[in-house]
Amino acid sequence: MELGTRADIIDLDETIGAVVADQVFSGVVRVDVDGEVHERVYGLADRAHDIPVTAGHRFGLASGAKPVTALTVVRLAQDGVLPLDTTARSLLGDDLPLVADDVTVEQLLAHRSGIGDYLDEDEIEDFAEPVLSRPVHQLYDPETYLPLIDGYPTAFPAGSAFAYNNGGYVLLALLAERAAGESYYDLVDRLVLQPAGMTASGFLRLDRLTGDVATGYIHPDDHPDRLRVNTLHLPVRGCGDGGLYSTVADIRSFWTALFAGAIVDDDWRQRMHTPLSDADRLRYGLGFWVPRDARPWVRIHGGDAGVSFVSVHDPSRDLTHTVISNWTDGAWPVSRELSVALGTALD
Repeated sequence: MELGTRADIIDLDETIGAVVADQVFSGVVRVDVDGEVHERVYGLADRAHDIPVTAGHRFGLASGAKPVTALTVVRLAQDGVLPLDTTARSLLGDDLPLVADDVTVEQLLAHRSGIGDYLDEDEIEDFAEPVLSRPVHQLYDPETYLPLIDGYPTAFPAGSAFAYNNGGYVLLALLAERAAGESYYDLVDRLVLQPAGMTASGFLRLDRLTGDVATGYIHPDDHPDRLRVNTLHLPVRGCGDGGLYSTVADIRSFWTALFAGAIVDDDWRQRMHTPLSDADRLRYGLGFWVPRDARPWVRIHGGDAGVSFVSVHDPSRDLTHTVISNWTDGAWPVSRELSVALGTALD
């Protein structure tokens, strides 16, 4: 099947076929362009029962949850409930005493807070091994994460630098909940998922997964024959920095709603997409990755044990391409090929 863009014509199967075969890829690839939808599915959603992946399967997004958390917080700011200059300390009270008094919500959103991180990805040598310091069954809402993110000293003065920080987004979930007096999960559903029409998405419990959820797999030493499930590697319910499950169709609905002003108004969206920091080959705003040059696309992505996800949206071409996988590193090589072919490559 040929895939049309305003710039050129490419063959989707030819573009990703070689890398899919080389990686033994498992997951879903979707490209939306000029009102047309092109999807491919690969591999197994449940290897124990030999169930193939379908386009309707829900997959974990890992840090793909962060832009949803960011939008929830920014929507609260737009509504006057949680202004971005609010200090974390004003809502924490005596909790997390090592969080500096001047750390603000905006700095947490931008990964510029300087707080210590409970999950510093630069220090993780092997995602095939469990990395959490608390029993995963004890982590199921923002308050239960407090012992997990406590005890990490400040890394640098607030606002002075960029450092990607998972704990900062867990803290944002807690602050949103305390400011609004409403469950973080209910806030996400009411302020983001429902307005975006993301009817299949949500923060699911790992011990209550339904049959339409793809099981996440880890393959130590890159041996597909040694796969094991990721149940013991992730919190039983994610919070702020990860744990959202979704479908490729819902991701497209997310982008459409976001740029239509259905979640936050256009001024707030533009503020979120305005780069504040350089980070590797990308720049970062408030919850979203953007290119270093003037190209108009925006990117979200996430990776964890048994989870990998990338989605890029170019509003100037009404183009979205999404790759989602139930393997730890499955999405990256496929997404790179798509990005080169569709003009959204990092370089």
